[in-house]
Amino acid sequence: MPGFGDIIKLMSHAKELQESAAKLKDELPQMEFTAATANGGVQVTVGGDFTVRAIRIAPEMLGDRTYLESELQSALNSAYASARGAMQEKMKEVTGALGIELPAF
Repeated sequence: MPGFGDIIKLMSHAKELQESAAKLKDELPQMEFTAATANGGVQVTVGGDFTVRAIRIAPEMLGDRTYLESELQSALNSAYASARGAMQEKMKEVTGALGIELPAF
């Protein structure tokens, strides 16, 4: 059965978690993740809040619509994967002291 000291410790961790989560909520929208296709023809930047910030397409990519769409999808998926990975690492930092894991996004 947990003692009073354990309850105080748990409350302290909860307050730290709340403060860390609030800080993370402010930091994530400021973060940016850029990914490019292997040939460099498409480059995308997404924010930590999963918004598309920029798309750059090389002029030579404009001739083949199907290929361009495929490359754009590849670059976006890569940038979003980077953003998700960074967010998961940040959440591990926030929740690590409590020994809990939050679901992945």
